[in-house]
Amino acid sequence: MIHPTAIVDNQAEIGADVTIGPYSVVAANVKIGKGSVIGPHVTIEPFVTIGARCYIFQYASVGAIPQTIDWGGEESYVVIGDGTVIREFVTINRGTASGGGTTRVGEENFLMAYCHIAHDCQLGRRVILANNTTLAGHITIGDCATLGGLTAVHQFSRIGEYAFVGGTSGVDKDIPPYTLAWGNRAKLYGLNTIGLKRHGFRPETLAALKKVYRIVFRSSLSLREAIEKIRSEVEALPEVETFIAFVESSQRGITR
Repeated sequence: MIHPTAIVDNQAEIGADVTIGPYSVVAANVKIGKGSVIGPHVTIEPFVTIGARCYIFQYASVGAIPQTIDWGGEESYVVIGDGTVIREFVTINRGTASGGGTTRVGEENFLMAYCHIAHDCQLGRRVILANNTTLAGHITIGDCATLGGLTAVHQFSRIGEYAFVGGTSGVDKDIPPYTLAWGNRAKLYGLNTIGLKRHGFRPETLAALKKVYRIVFRSSLSLREAIEKIRSEVEALPEVETFIAFVESSQRGITR
């Protein structure tokens, strides 16, 4: 169902049962999956792929060119996974050649009003960004992470899976998976215990992660020494290995 006031380019690929509301604009080289709803006054620029069963609310802008002086007019992309909800006035920019060319939003994300996702960001599955969350370029956010309202994240930072960042935070370093962070600049406040329990993490997994957290952040050991201690004293659960891999691969440094 396409409203007669909507402008949809003939080169756009519109799936079955898609709704496009009044005064929305859908450019060429756009793909919209079946059952998605595009509300009124939405702008979808070229080279955007939207999955099935997505809901994009009024005045959102998806696929505008990146806000960077390094962009040279190259073809680049936005990819949005199935079941994602994009609320009012959200802006999502295309990628750049230097950042891999694609801004990616995973499945079942919930992006609340006025959020901004800059070029080359990579969001996992079931990520929640509360109102006015702002992501600079090249940011990676793991599955099931949650960012509170009015939070700003520095470019090239990473936020691990199942992490929770409290509202009005300024994030300028990597936040490890499974942790709780807040503040400007953000600091760690332990594990995201409530969130992990809600996601069904087993008690033995929580106990192992608590021990890992204590070794890394509440001892006088260097990171190398802490990891050696973890490997010798903590069961090698998948979540433990994920935590270790994250901190070992940090480029910007880990939030303490």
